[in-house]
Amino acid sequence: MKPRGRLLGFYAALVFLFLHLPLLTLAVFSFNASRFTVWQGFSLAWYRAIFHDPDLMESAANSVVIALAATLISVAAGTLCAYALWKRRSRLISAGLYLSLVTPEIVTGVSLLALFQWAFRWLGWRLGLHSVILAHVAFSLAYVVIVVAARLRTLSPTLEEAAMDLGATEWQAFREVTLPLLLPGIAAGALLVLTVSFDDYVITSMVAGVDSQTLPMVIYAMARRGASPVINAISALIVVFFGALILVSERLAHAAEKLS
Repeated sequence: MKPRGRLLGFYAALVFLFLHLPLLTLAVFSFNASRFTVWQGFSLAWYRAIFHDPDLMESAANSVVIALAATLISVAAGTLCAYALWKRRSRLISAGLYLSLVTPEIVTGVSLLALFQWAFRWLGWRLGLHSVILAHVAFSLAYVVIVVAARLRTLSPTLEEAAMDLGATEWQAFREVTLPLLLPGIAAGALLVLTVSFDDYVITSMVAGVDSQTLPMVIYAMARRGASPVINAISALIVVFFGALILVSERLAHAAEKLS
Protein backbone atom coordinates (compact mmCIF):
# COMPACT_ATOMS: atom_id res chain seq x y z
CA MET A 1 0.00 0.00 0.00
CA LYS A 2 1.26 3.44 -0.92
CA PRO A 3 2.04 5.97 1.85
CA ARG A 4 -0.84 8.15 0.72
CA GLY A 5 -3.24 5.19 0.91
CA ARG A 6 -2.02 4.35 4.40
CA LEU A 7 -2.51 7.94 5.50
CA LEU A 8 -6.07 7.98 4.16
CA GLY A 9 -6.80 4.65 5.84
CA PHE A 10 -5.46 5.95 9.17
CA TYR A 11 -7.57 9.10 8.77
CA ALA A 12 -10.68 7.03 8.02
CA ALA A 13 -10.01 4.87 11.09
CA LEU A 14 -9.76 7.97 13.29
CA VAL A 15 -13.05 9.33 11.92
CA PHE A 16 -14.85 6.04 12.58
CA LEU A 17 -13.33 5.86 16.06
CA PHE A 18 -14.51 9.39 16.79
CA LEU A 19 -18.04 8.51 15.63
CA HIS A 20 -18.38 5.18 17.39
CA LEU A 21 -16.31 5.54 20.56
CA PRO A 22 -19.18 7.28 22.44
CA LEU A 23 -21.52 4.43 21.47
CA LEU A 24 -18.98 1.85 22.61
CA THR A 25 -18.47 3.66 25.91
CA LEU A 26 -22.22 3.84 26.46
CA ALA A 27 -22.59 0.11 25.77
CA VAL A 28 -19.76 -0.78 28.18
CA PHE A 29 -21.20 1.26 31.05
CA SER A 30 -24.65 -0.23 30.49
CA PHE A 31 -23.16 -3.38 32.13
CA ASN A 32 -21.70 -1.44 35.07
CA ALA A 33 -23.06 -2.40 38.47
CA SER A 34 -22.65 1.19 39.67
CA ARG A 35 -24.97 4.06 38.87
CA PHE A 36 -21.95 6.24 38.20
CA THR A 37 -19.07 6.20 35.71
CA VAL A 38 -16.75 4.32 38.10
CA TRP A 39 -16.60 0.65 37.11
CA GLN A 40 -17.68 -1.58 39.99
CA GLY A 41 -18.33 -4.88 38.28
CA PHE A 42 -20.37 -6.55 35.56
CA SER A 43 -24.16 -6.54 35.97
CA LEU A 44 -27.34 -6.98 33.93
CA ALA A 45 -29.43 -5.11 36.47
CA TRP A 46 -30.10 -2.11 34.21
CA TYR A 47 -31.32 -4.36 31.38
CA ARG A 48 -33.68 -6.13 33.79
CA ALA A 49 -34.89 -2.73 34.99
CA ILE A 50 -36.03 -1.90 31.44
CA PHE A 51 -38.48 -4.82 31.32
CA HIS A 52 -39.82 -4.03 34.79
CA ASP A 53 -40.65 -0.43 33.94
CA PRO A 54 -44.23 -0.21 32.52
CA ASP A 55 -43.69 3.31 31.12
CA LEU A 56 -40.64 2.21 29.15
CA MET A 57 -42.36 -0.89 27.79
CA GLU A 58 -45.48 1.04 26.78
CA SER A 59 -43.48 3.82 25.12
CA ALA A 60 -41.30 1.26 23.30
CA ALA A 61 -44.44 -0.48 22.00
CA ASN A 62 -45.82 2.87 20.84
CA SER A 63 -42.55 3.69 19.05
CA VAL A 64 -42.54 0.32 17.27
CA VAL A 65 -46.18 0.65 16.15
CA ILE A 66 -45.65 4.23 14.94
CA ALA A 67 -42.40 3.43 13.13
CA LEU A 68 -43.82 0.35 11.37
CA ALA A 69 -47.04 2.09 10.34
CA ALA A 70 -45.22 5.19 9.12
CA THR A 71 -42.73 3.03 7.20
CA LEU A 72 -45.40 0.97 5.44
CA ILE A 73 -47.46 4.01 4.44
CA SER A 74 -44.43 6.09 3.42
CA VAL A 75 -42.89 3.28 1.35
CA ALA A 76 -46.13 2.53 -0.50
CA ALA A 77 -46.99 6.17 -1.21
CA GLY A 78 -43.39 7.26 -1.78
CA THR A 79 -42.65 4.50 -4.29
CA LEU A 80 -45.73 5.38 -6.34
CA CYS A 81 -44.87 9.09 -6.17
CA ALA A 82 -41.29 8.45 -7.31
CA TYR A 83 -42.58 6.30 -10.17
CA ALA A 84 -45.01 9.05 -11.21
CA LEU A 85 -42.23 11.65 -11.17
CA TRP A 86 -40.08 9.28 -13.24
CA LYS A 87 -42.82 9.02 -15.84
CA ARG A 88 -43.65 12.72 -15.83
CA ARG A 89 -41.14 15.12 -14.34
CA SER A 90 -42.32 18.08 -12.28
CA ARG A 91 -39.76 20.56 -11.00
CA LEU A 92 -42.31 22.15 -8.68
CA ILE A 93 -43.11 18.88 -6.88
CA SER A 94 -39.44 17.89 -6.75
CA ALA A 95 -38.52 21.25 -5.23
CA GLY A 96 -41.31 20.83 -2.69
CA LEU A 97 -39.87 17.47 -1.63
CA TYR A 98 -36.42 18.93 -1.04
CA LEU A 99 -37.99 21.86 0.80
CA SER A 100 -39.56 19.48 3.30
CA LEU A 101 -36.11 18.05 4.03
CA VAL A 102 -34.46 21.38 4.82
CA THR A 103 -37.37 22.81 6.82
CA PRO A 104 -36.45 22.93 10.55
CA GLU A 105 -38.22 20.32 12.64
CA ILE A 106 -39.66 22.92 14.99
CA VAL A 107 -41.37 24.64 12.04
CA THR A 108 -42.71 21.33 10.73
CA GLY A 109 -43.97 20.38 14.17
CA VAL A 110 -45.78 23.68 14.75
CA SER A 111 -47.33 23.52 11.26
CA LEU A 112 -48.58 19.97 11.74
CA LEU A 113 -49.95 20.77 15.19
CA ALA A 114 -51.90 23.73 13.81
CA LEU A 115 -53.23 21.58 10.96
CA PHE A 116 -54.29 18.76 13.27
CA GLN A 117 -55.97 21.11 15.73
CA TRP A 118 -57.99 22.67 12.92
CA ALA A 119 -58.89 19.37 11.23
CA PHE A 120 -59.54 17.37 14.39
CA ARG A 121 -61.87 20.07 15.73
CA TRP A 122 -64.24 19.31 12.86
CA LEU A 123 -63.75 15.54 13.01
CA GLY A 124 -64.11 15.33 16.79
CA TRP A 125 -60.74 13.58 17.18
CA ARG A 126 -57.98 14.05 19.71
CA LEU A 127 -54.22 13.86 19.40
CA GLY A 128 -52.94 10.32 19.73
CA LEU A 129 -51.04 7.59 17.93
CA HIS A 130 -52.88 8.35 14.69
CA SER A 131 -51.70 11.99 14.70
CA VAL A 132 -48.11 10.89 15.36
CA ILE A 133 -48.25 8.39 12.49
CA LEU A 134 -49.63 11.04 10.11
CA ALA A 135 -46.90 13.47 11.18
CA HIS A 136 -44.18 10.86 10.63
CA VAL A 137 -45.55 10.02 7.20
CA ALA A 138 -45.55 13.73 6.36
CA PHE A 139 -41.83 14.20 7.01
CA SER A 140 -40.71 10.69 5.95
CA LEU A 141 -42.38 10.59 2.54
CA ALA A 142 -39.68 12.74 0.94
CA TYR A 143 -36.93 10.32 2.00
CA VAL A 144 -38.57 7.41 0.21
CA VAL A 145 -39.31 9.44 -2.93
CA ILE A 146 -35.73 10.69 -3.22
CA VAL A 147 -34.11 7.28 -2.58
CA VAL A 148 -36.44 5.37 -4.92
CA ALA A 149 -36.18 8.11 -7.58
CA ALA A 150 -32.38 7.75 -7.49
CA ARG A 151 -32.80 4.04 -8.19
CA LEU A 152 -35.28 4.73 -10.99
CA ARG A 153 -32.80 7.03 -12.72
CA THR A 154 -30.51 4.03 -13.22
CA LEU A 155 -33.23 2.12 -15.09
CA SER A 156 -34.12 2.37 -18.75
CA PRO A 157 -37.74 3.07 -19.73
CA THR A 158 -37.28 0.65 -22.65
CA LEU A 159 -37.56 -2.28 -20.21
CA GLU A 160 -41.24 -1.56 -19.59
CA GLU A 161 -41.81 -0.76 -23.25
CA ALA A 162 -40.37 -4.14 -24.24
CA ALA A 163 -42.62 -5.90 -21.72
CA MET A 164 -45.71 -4.13 -23.08
CA ASP A 165 -44.66 -4.98 -26.63
CA LEU A 166 -44.72 -8.63 -25.55
CA GLY A 167 -48.33 -8.30 -24.34
CA ALA A 168 -48.04 -7.10 -20.74
CA THR A 169 -50.30 -4.36 -19.44
CA GLU A 170 -48.87 -1.23 -17.80
CA TRP A 171 -49.59 -2.65 -14.34
CA GLN A 172 -48.00 -6.01 -15.22
CA ALA A 173 -44.92 -4.25 -16.64
CA PHE A 174 -44.55 -2.25 -13.44
CA ARG A 175 -45.15 -5.25 -11.15
CA GLU A 176 -43.07 -7.81 -13.02
CA VAL A 177 -40.25 -5.67 -14.42
CA THR A 178 -39.79 -2.36 -12.63
CA LEU A 179 -40.79 -3.23 -9.07
CA PRO A 180 -38.25 -6.09 -8.61
CA LEU A 181 -35.50 -3.77 -9.82
CA LEU A 182 -36.61 -1.14 -7.30
CA LEU A 183 -36.35 -3.45 -4.27
CA PRO A 184 -32.85 -2.27 -3.18
CA GLY A 185 -34.01 1.37 -3.25
CA ILE A 186 -37.28 0.52 -1.51
CA ALA A 187 -35.41 -1.38 1.21
CA ALA A 188 -33.00 1.53 1.71
CA GLY A 189 -35.88 4.01 1.91
CA ALA A 190 -37.79 1.80 4.36
CA LEU A 191 -34.76 1.46 6.62
CA LEU A 192 -34.19 5.21 6.56
CA VAL A 193 -37.83 5.97 7.42
CA LEU A 194 -37.89 3.33 10.16
CA THR A 195 -34.81 4.85 11.80
CA VAL A 196 -35.94 8.46 11.49
CA SER A 197 -39.44 7.68 12.72
CA PHE A 198 -38.29 5.65 15.71
CA ASP A 199 -35.78 8.33 16.70
CA ASP A 200 -37.86 11.48 16.22
CA TYR A 201 -38.51 13.62 19.29
CA VAL A 202 -39.23 17.26 18.33
CA ILE A 203 -42.18 16.73 15.99
CA THR A 204 -43.52 13.78 17.97
CA SER A 205 -43.59 15.75 21.24
CA MET A 206 -45.80 18.38 19.59
CA VAL A 207 -48.41 16.12 17.99
CA ALA A 208 -48.55 13.27 20.53
CA GLY A 209 -51.47 12.87 22.86
CA VAL A 210 -51.37 12.15 26.58
CA ASP A 211 -51.48 8.36 26.05
CA SER A 212 -49.11 8.20 23.06
CA GLN A 213 -45.66 8.89 24.46
CA THR A 214 -42.81 7.38 22.48
CA LEU A 215 -39.49 5.98 23.69
CA PRO A 216 -37.44 9.11 22.83
CA MET A 217 -39.89 11.24 24.81
CA VAL A 218 -39.57 9.00 27.89
CA ILE A 219 -35.77 8.85 27.58
CA TYR A 220 -35.59 12.64 27.36
CA ALA A 221 -37.77 12.97 30.45
CA MET A 222 -35.53 10.50 32.31
CA ALA A 223 -32.37 12.36 31.25
CA ARG A 224 -33.78 15.65 32.54
CA ARG A 225 -34.31 14.11 35.98
CA GLY A 226 -30.68 12.96 36.07
CA ALA A 227 -28.38 10.48 34.35
CA SER A 228 -29.59 6.90 34.79
CA PRO A 229 -27.77 3.71 33.71
CA VAL A 230 -31.12 2.50 32.37
CA ILE A 231 -30.70 5.06 29.57
CA ASN A 232 -27.35 3.45 28.71
CA ALA A 233 -29.00 0.02 28.49
CA ILE A 234 -31.88 1.28 26.32
CA SER A 235 -29.50 3.11 24.00
CA ALA A 236 -27.26 0.05 23.67
CA LEU A 237 -30.26 -2.11 22.71
CA ILE A 238 -31.39 0.43 20.11
CA VAL A 239 -27.89 0.61 18.57
CA VAL A 240 -27.62 -3.19 18.40
CA PHE A 241 -31.11 -3.54 16.91
CA PHE A 242 -30.63 -0.97 14.16
CA GLY A 243 -27.08 -2.17 13.52
CA ALA A 244 -28.39 -5.68 12.90
CA LEU A 245 -31.17 -4.25 10.74
CA ILE A 246 -28.62 -2.42 8.60
CA LEU A 247 -26.56 -5.59 8.11
CA VAL A 248 -29.65 -7.58 7.10
CA SER A 249 -30.78 -4.86 4.68
CA GLU A 250 -27.31 -4.76 3.11
CA ARG A 251 -27.43 -8.52 2.55
CA LEU A 252 -30.90 -8.31 1.02
CA ALA A 253 -29.91 -5.40 -1.23
CA HIS A 254 -26.81 -7.27 -2.39
CA ALA A 255 -28.87 -10.38 -3.13
CA ALA A 256 -31.46 -8.31 -5.04
CA GLU A 257 -28.75 -6.68 -7.14
CA LYS A 258 -27.36 -10.11 -8.05
CA LEU A 259 -30.79 -11.32 -9.13
CA SER A 260 -31.31 -8.22 -11.28
